[in-house]
Amino acid sequence: MKLFRLSPALILLTSFSFAKTKAAQPAYLDLAPIINAVNMVMIHDVISPPVAARYYAYSMLGAYQIVSANDKKVPALASFIKQFPTNSIGEAKDYDYRIAALYCVLETSKILLPSGDMLQDDEDAYVALLHKSNISDEIISKAIAAAKKEAAEVVNFSKSDNYSTLSAKLRYTPKKGEGYWYPTPPAYLDAVEPNWKTIRPLMIDSSSQFKPIPPTTFSKDSTSKFYKLAKQVRDVSVNPEQEQLNKASFWDCNPFAVTTSGHMSIGYKKISPGGHWMNIAALVTKKAGLKFNQSVTVVTMVSVGLMDAFIACWDEKYRSNRIRPETYINQNIDLNWKPLLQTPPFPEYTSGHAVVSHTSAYLLSYLIGENFTYTDNTEIPFGVGPRSFTSFKQAAAEASISRLYGGIHFMDSIEEGNKQGIAVANDIIAKIKKAGITQQR
Repeated sequence: MKLFRLSPALILLTSFSFAKTKAAQPAYLDLAPIINAVNMVMIHDVISPPVAARYYAYSMLGAYQIVSANDKKVPALASFIKQFPTNSIGEAKDYDYRIAALYCVLETSKILLPSGDMLQDDEDAYVALLHKSNISDEIISKAIAAAKKEAAEVVNFSKSDNYSTLSAKLRYTPKKGEGYWYPTPPAYLDAVEPNWKTIRPLMIDSSSQFKPIPPTTFSKDSTSKFYKLAKQVRDVSVNPEQEQLNKASFWDCNPFAVTTSGHMSIGYKKISPGGHWMNIAALVTKKAGLKFNQSVTVVTMVSVGLMDAFIACWDEKYRSNRIRPETYINQNIDLNWKPLLQTPPFPEYTSGHAVVSHTSAYLLSYLIGENFTYTDNTEIPFGVGPRSFTSFKQAAAEASISRLYGGIHFMDSIEEGNKQGIAVANDIIAKIKKAGITQQR
């Protein structure tokens, strides 16, 4: 018997709420609750990490386009995103384009997400907030019309990225032979998105543009480098320091963890790695006191980075198809060993969290600054945190090493994942810099 439910801590979250803010701009222009609303539907739908990143990116593109049409300092997407159509939304003459931009995030997500209809309540709540803020019906209706127009254009653009072809591909069968990935306990879930490399990237040239070096050669020899990598994972878990446990738990970000009790399996839903970094982006733009246009720019660039970083990472995962520490350690070192975190259902190399965290951190460092102190409260609803950082790169380094402490990645996967994520970020930074996007603070 299987029973799937949200983490009890998640009950503490409301689907959509606007907290009072000390910022100069009114509460109805706060981006954070809009991102949170999208997060909640993704958690409900158990969206896998690469797919979630795709949804985040498309949900932000329309908002960015609306901002660009109304601010000459913000370059249009067509100037740096491949094949994106020329901006047709036009300048807002008799409505608030910022309202249209936020509504467009909800509307795009409502169309794209499997349970997107749930966002109707959030759209209604947002309109109610606008009424409470004395925004006229005429301004609201015109902003919504513009939002829906732009959302439709983004959704149409998304249809050409090959996502619709994935379901027609043959079911994935784990590769036979020693050293290759195989489903892990307790649920032995099927491989997640084995054909993700076929998705069209938004900014990098191809899925294989930043192909990492091959992983350490598989070996069962106790004197081999690979055996030592596995033993390192196992040894860290024997007597872990409390801070190592804290880091592993904070950056868990497993959208769907399964625990067993007798014959019953219980699934717990959590935020994805991409959702965690989207939340970071939204909260730091507020802490930095960015104006609306700058906030949308920052969050959009992070979302684009997430999508392309996952494409690059997944390209390598199913190329090297490497065994997970749990499988290797149980077969060759310790039959009864279990990792602190549940092993995700896809190959090991490179570490996804290492890749996307470094892409996000380097983009945020470019857009907001190298030394930016903030407190990340993303995991509070899931019973963990908060944690404070003095820079985005410090957070990314912690996210990466947390996978060793959690027992789900080898060290070379983490190190090469860091490099891959930085390479993706640097490519995106070079392109947006050329287009005219500079530091937003």
